[in-house]
Amino acid sequence: MSKSLSIYFLGLCLFVSQWALAKDPIKEKKTAQLHIAHYENVLGTSLEIKTSTFSEKQANIAEETVLNEIDRLSKILSGYDTNSEFSKWMNTHNEAIHISKELFSVLHLFDEWRIRTNGALDPAAEIVNRVWKDAAAKSTLPTQEELNHAIADVNQIHWTLDVKNQTATHISNAPLKLNSFAKSYIIQAAVNAAMNATELNGIIVNVGGDMVIKGDIKEKVWISNPKSDAENDAPIDQLLIQGKAIATSGNYRRGELINGQWYSHIVDPRTALPANEVISATVVTNSATDAGALATAFNVMKPSESITMAESMDHIDYLIITRNGERFESKNWKNLEASIPAITPIINGQKDWTKEIVIGLELAPQMGYAKRPFAAIWIEDKDLKTVKTIALWYNKGRWLPDLRDWYRKNGSSLSADPSTFISITSSTRSPGKYTMKWDGKDDKGKVLSPGKYSVHIEVAREHGGYDLLEQEVNCSNADQQFTLKGNSEVGTVLVAYKNKSIEN
Repeated sequence: MSKSLSIYFLGLCLFVSQWALAKDPIKEKKTAQLHIAHYENVLGTSLEIKTSTFSEKQANIAEETVLNEIDRLSKILSGYDTNSEFSKWMNTHNEAIHISKELFSVLHLFDEWRIRTNGALDPAAEIVNRVWKDAAAKSTLPTQEELNHAIADVNQIHWTLDVKNQTATHISNAPLKLNSFAKSYIIQAAVNAAMNATELNGIIVNVGGDMVIKGDIKEKVWISNPKSDAENDAPIDQLLIQGKAIATSGNYRRGELINGQWYSHIVDPRTALPANEVISATVVTNSATDAGALATAFNVMKPSESITMAESMDHIDYLIITRNGERFESKNWKNLEASIPAITPIINGQKDWTKEIVIGLELAPQMGYAKRPFAAIWIEDKDLKTVKTIALWYNKGRWLPDLRDWYRKNGSSLSADPSTFISITSSTRSPGKYTMKWDGKDDKGKVLSPGKYSVHIEVAREHGGYDLLEQEVNCSNADQQFTLKGNSEVGTVLVAYKNKSIEN
């Protein structure tokens, strides 16, 4: 072969190898896609998993891993499952039992947090909760004698731990629950398991409003307004979070109603009284268990005590809201906030409505972990024209046509509430229960004239049932309330037209 021909072939081989390298899909930069899954009946609430991945296979592996890890740890830590390791250990007495490293870790953390918070966090808070539940069943307040007895029971030593042998000895007979931050502990473990199981760009696991955000993913997080408990209400704040855990605790979703007075499910174990000064506390930090523990503790402690505690720890940011509307923020809080676009009001001579339509949707109960169905909730005027899409649940374009009535009427516009794909941190909700509101404004923010409007609710499950409900409401009349029943995917829907609960 001549020298010139050899040079030619050498150049050709070099060109081909460079072209192949450039076209190698492994070497090419890929674009991560966001995958979202929603579940009900997970740890007694709702679950949202968001994965930023390079393939749907990776997203599926991560999703399955998260569910498996939650299930595994729930079988260890649950105080509601009589077959859990914790429940079985609770049935022992004055006997050193070798326990799993997970249960030992959580019991040890409770010992630490009980000391740190001077008793504001205590697994024996369940004693106090039961006193108030019994009182609510009788429609009367607990007596001082009952409260004193509960305090005495709380102040017992409930267990001792042997670090060397990893044993725990159950001492007291008091009912105990690991609720304060066990959920956050499980979330962190589920995120870590998913990151180890497959290649992920990033992942967010949100269980009942507490979440961990990990990897190369920045997430807008809305903080629910504790005085306006609706999914589509404006948040009290909006954050941009990466590589952090966030937890919110408050008194606005769970508690006891006694003689018309609301009492929080969050109680002070030291006084046996429900926490009533703080209505919401949000904590952002590096540790999920720290976030969960502090969010609960900050509801129990006075704001001044919470601020002092936060300043004694590293990387703790918080937002505390009191029942009087006072707002306490950490020094770095402003650096976490994301700008919220200003909304220019549309002035058309119509005043804001003094009333609103409130829609309470309860999904039909499902056995075990159940994927949340797709749903659309919208308002039509008397001419059958959609004026406002209040909620739209779907998997980013994939199953939207399954909502066939909404899609037939509105699919071309795809006008949805902006919170559809934004993560929300809030006090823990009951599984399958959602509240939405309509304030009389259309999708563009224009105030409409009072009159007759109809509420439409469409719910569909992949390979499952289908419900389409409708209720007309005369928004020119006095207060009204309606109860609708679904056939398969919807349990009960309450539609009420009443005075606004908060200024929007």
